[in-house]
Order: sequence, then C-alpha cells, then structure tokens
Amino acid sequence: MTDIYKYCPEFENRRYLVRFTTAEDCSDLLKVYSDERAVPLFNSDNCHGDDFHYTTMERMKQALDFWQYSYENRYFVRWTIIDKTIGEAIGTIELCGEKQRGILRLDLRSDFEKTEIIFELLGLCHELFDVFGRVATKAVPQATERIAALDKFGFEPYFEKLIGHDGTEYGDYYVLNNKKS
Repeated sequence: MTDIYKYCPEFENRRYLVRFTTAEDCSDLLKVYSDERAVPLFNSDNCHGDDFHYTTMERMKQALDFWQYSYENRYFVRWTIIDKTIGEAIGTIELCGEKQRGILRLDLRSDFEKTEIIFELLGLCHELFDVFGRVATKAVPQATERIAALDKFGFEPYFEKLIGHDGTEYGDYYVLNNKKS
C-alpha cells in the first residue's frame, strides 16, 4: 500500500463508500457524534480528554479541523463512511500507529452498530490492516454487536493494557495479528 499521507485511498462496495473526511461531512457527522447511544461505544483512549460527544456544529467543525491538521502532520487518518443507499455519512474510521501496531477507531451512528455492518466495513477496509504487524481496536463489554463482528473477522481479545502517552492504562481491546508479520 502507498503512503496514506500522500494519497489517501478510498474504499467502496455496493452499499458503502469510505473516503477521506472533509468539512462537507460536518452536518451528517454531527448526527453521529451527538448520538447519545453511540458515544459510549467510541474509543476516546489517549485523546487528551476528548469524549467525542459533540452537540453543536461549531464543536463538530473544530473536530474536523483537528482531524485535517492531524492528517497533514501524519498523526492519523480519518475516513468518513457514507451509506450510499441513504446518501449520508453514518460514521468514521480512524487509523494511526506505527509499523508494529495500528490503532483502529470505528465510530458509528447507533442505528448502524450492527454485527453485519461492522463486519462488512472491516472487510471493505482490510487492506489498511496490512500496513501494520497487528491492529488493535477497542470494544467495551456493552458493544456486543461490535464484539461479535470483531470475533467473526478474526480479532482476538487482548488482555494486556495498552499504555497511553501519559502512562494511562487502557483496556477492552481486541487485536488482529497480520499473518504476514
């Protein structure tokens, strides 16, 4: 795969388009990040206190601006997930890390937090995982649909704590070991 910070790939199947997040996604993504049932399932570990619960267009735009800044500075990439059947953004996927381990964040509107949908999205973006020796993603115990999709895809529970930039320990992770590593 090419350097995603020089060329950000898109992924598409009959139902979903996963493409680089832009400012035009603001109103649709506000529906995701203001969704009270979805926010507890988001991974805000190691995010300097940001819980990803945004209730105003202004706050959503600030997040989008930060995501753009982070891409330009090679910290992480955030893609918007478009459901082509309804013509709306239904969530985002973020990937960051180094060659040994990538961290995958998957934020979905609660009405799309379904095993089949999550599994399909993981499959759609699977080539991103090849960049890393292993990919870790968070799934809190109440995220039963997500956990079922991760299990079906081949992720396994990771019982060690991940350590944040400030030494904070984080749990509830699942890991996919890249077969090539």
